[in-house]
Amino acid sequence: WPLFSGARLVMARPGGHRDPAYLREVIQAQGITTLHFVPSMLDVFLAHGEADQCEGLVRVMCSGEALPGHLVRRFKAQLPRTGLYNLYGPTEAAVDVTAWDCTGADTPDSTPIGKPIANTRIYL
Repeated sequence: WPLFSGARLVMARPGGHRDPAYLREVIQAQGITTLHFVPSMLDVFLAHGEADQCEGLVRVMCSGEALPGHLVRRFKAQLPRTGLYNLYGPTEAAVDVTAWDCTGADTPDSTPIGKPIANTRIYL
């Protein structure tokens, strides 16, 4: 979707997604505004303790695993001006079909999967 909206796609070097210091450097050097993490990798990124240096970061999207409330709270503490979105979709199709904006005042222990994205319906 970045290319459809006129954005630039920057991919980490092979294995770079496991190195929080490298990711921070790329975010800063390339002016990254949007990131996509699985929650377990977001946890590693935040644990490194320098996420607050990613000042240009506008939004982070998480999908692929459940997003625990404690991780949302830590994200909000470290990156209070950055949006966090929980996305959900069938792994087999590699698509996200629902979204939840985590920036609200309440942070439940179990992060909701959200509502269907534009022009879609979901049946449970």
